Amino acid sequence: MPSQTYELFARAIRERRQIHCHYDGFPRALCPTVLGHRTGAEKVLAFQVGGQSSKGLKPEGEWKCLDLAKVKEARLEEGPWRSGSSHAQPQSCVDDVDLDVNPTSPYRPRRR
Repeated sequence: MPSQTYELFARAIRERRQIHCHYDGFPRALCPTVLGHRTGAEKVLAFQVGGQSSKGLKPEGEWKCLDLAKVKEARLEEGPWRSGSSHAQPQSCVDDVDLDVNPTSPYRPRRR
């Protein structure tokens, strides 16, 4: 059974809405893109568009792989949906993809 956080991130993907939360002690504004599991843990590949991180945040944003068990105080927020430029490498954050914002996803998500 998916956690409440997992369901909130799924809703954000379906509605193309930002998630604001705390992760590793830092406030973050995220556009979740790929949701699922890796080795049984709930994971999300998200584009961080605001907030902070331990290494700082580039002004244009950056990709983050998050363990949903470590996400705190998550909530849906309005804001522009953004994702980074194309990848040179396939994503490795999520092995078992449940939901992908990309309608032509190469990962065979269980839900579209």
